[in-house]
Amino acid sequence: MLDEHLLIVGLNPAAENILGISQRRAEGESLLQLVDDEPEMRDILTRVVETGDHYANEMRLASTEVHNEERIVDCRVSPLTTRDSCLLVEITDVTRRTQISRENALLIQHGAGRQMIRQLAHEIKNPLGGIRGAAQLLARQLDDDELHEYTDVVISETDRLVALVDTLLGPGGPPNKQPVNVHELLEYVVRIIAAEDQRSIAIRREYDPGLPTIDLDRDQMVQAFLNLVQNALAALDGQGTLTLRSRAVTNYTIGNIRHRVIASIEIEDDGPGIPADMQDSVFYPLVTSRPEGTGLGLPVAQELLSRHGGLIEFESRPGRTVFVVRIPLEQTTSDSND
Repeated sequence: MLDEHLLIVGLNPAAENILGISQRRAEGESLLQLVDDEPEMRDILTRVVETGDHYANEMRLASTEVHNEERIVDCRVSPLTTRDSCLLVEITDVTRRTQISRENALLIQHGAGRQMIRQLAHEIKNPLGGIRGAAQLLARQLDDDELHEYTDVVISETDRLVALVDTLLGPGGPPNKQPVNVHELLEYVVRIIAAEDQRSIAIRREYDPGLPTIDLDRDQMVQAFLNLVQNALAALDGQGTLTLRSRAVTNYTIGNIRHRVIASIEIEDDGPGIPADMQDSVFYPLVTSRPEGTGLGLPVAQELLSRHGGLIEFESRPGRTVFVVRIPLEQTTSDSND
């Protein structure tokens, strides 16, 4: 409850938890200061004071010393006519609910994308063999070296398309799972990219030393992490900070399955961010903002994680893009390539 100056008159235990402050310390404090002067909060409070109407809105609360991650909340504000209060503010933390909805959308997107690219890949691959064979037969009938250049182009371009289609189809076969240290995998990926000229890129590591080994297909997971790290490096364009972070998360739901504990691996960069008009489609194949990109890195990485019962999600804004790999610690043995 707030007075006419938007100072806190009282709050219940749920509000104490969301705001990270006790009622005794909160009395007389500005609610706006406690939420880092969130503009939407300021707007909704002042509108109710001025109009006397009820307002509700969903908004993001920035991270604080108490809550180290950004939160999504439903905020409802109503006028009051008590002796010392003029506003009732109801805040509901809907971060996890929003995340579950987003994860389900990503799973649906991945399923649709996977089915589309497999159908497309098979349709393309079938005639490519015939084109290559015909070009080889034609080359044998030609005595002119200049004409051989044309058949060589047909053969090489056909081979390039076959390689692209194979990438679309993804690595074949079910995962060959063995106990793997995720941090060792990440360091292996770092060694791969270290051979490239990264100029002024700094790499930070924030690993959870208590994270146990996980039964994973090493080659498939190296490819998934490499795709994500290379995307981050491309966004940095030779300058900035790449952060690799790991932690364990308990009671986490991926799709319809609730896991007792999962590994959460984050690849973060401080580049310009993903364009807003692309954020809903980055996991679809052939979607890219880079002229030299194929748009296959993220769909392939998502496919490889799905074979391990995992999921890749992300959030992006200018100066901070984070791709989060969620992997169940307790892997099943029934995973297949379908």
